[in-house]
Amino acid sequence: MTVPSALNVGSAETVYASTTRGRNPDGTFNADRGERVQYHKMTVSIPPNRTPGTLEFSYANPNPEKQFVLANTTDLSGPRELANQLRGEDDVSIFVHGYNSTHTETAFRAAQLAHDLDIPGSVLIYSWPSQARGAGYAYDLDSMLFARDGLEKTIRDLKSIGVKRVVLVAHSMGGALSMEMMRQAELRSPGWSRRNLDGVFLISPDLDLDVFRSQMDSIKTPPDPFVVMVSQKDKILNISARIRGTPGTERLGNISTIEALADYPIEVIDATAFNSDAESSHFVAATSPALLSLLSSARRVGNTLGNRRRGVDYLIPGGRRNPSGATGVVLSEPGQAQVTSQ
Repeated sequence: MTVPSALNVGSAETVYASTTRGRNPDGTFNADRGERVQYHKMTVSIPPNRTPGTLEFSYANPNPEKQFVLANTTDLSGPRELANQLRGEDDVSIFVHGYNSTHTETAFRAAQLAHDLDIPGSVLIYSWPSQARGAGYAYDLDSMLFARDGLEKTIRDLKSIGVKRVVLVAHSMGGALSMEMMRQAELRSPGWSRRNLDGVFLISPDLDLDVFRSQMDSIKTPPDPFVVMVSQKDKILNISARIRGTPGTERLGNISTIEALADYPIEVIDATAFNSDAESSHFVAATSPALLSLLSSARRVGNTLGNRRRGVDYLIPGGRRNPSGATGVVLSEPGQAQVTSQ
């Protein structure tokens, strides 16, 4: 439901959207695979007096005192109208959701992250056609591959309308989508990823390690910073491994060592220690109040999006860069980190 009056209670957060989903007659987005990229703008009402990391919502009769509410939505005709909306904006962060996500839920999650982390600039979700149900894993896997072209087009559109800095933030299967998109762009135009992206953050990526290494070998010079956030207690990734017939193996998002990634100029943040207060073991970065507080107050996420100091050395206290190979940061308790390098 769209409830404009919710803004009388909650605070407003603007979320732009690029989507390859199909559309229902009433204008809402579904799990069908659309023929083109569509843009629109949403205003989300964030309830007052909530704990950072919490996200409550209802698809019917939402309560703006306690829940995220969609207050307004406006279709945009294309990149030119999006440019008018973003006029004077230098920074855009693209949030790519994972499996089992609806369009509206993705907007709420992006609004929550933008609000809790005080992300500068504008936030845009790339909403690909997830079936949004637990049994839809296989469908979502195919949809993820289908959605590669739309994500690449979204980034190209943003750069063409004058956005200076684009940062890609991807969760779970969205990390696989982002890597596949960068790989295909690199095969056509080497160096594309670094030229067009000012940072990549993969959160709990649902991605096979061998596949990730193959993708990185194709990308060669990844964007900087390139950060992978993992948790060894990620239950969803354990289920993903079993679905694939490889129980007991690690996915990229729950690795226990960075040895397999030693040759790549990336940074791996192990957030396992923050699993205890997180609502979701598969999205610790968004649902752990302690980790959100660390990221927000100790090292403002906004500063990592600039061109001065970047990556783990600025995002995490105690972090440091190792440009010749992978850097691993193990968060042991709020405000402290152990750093290991390969």
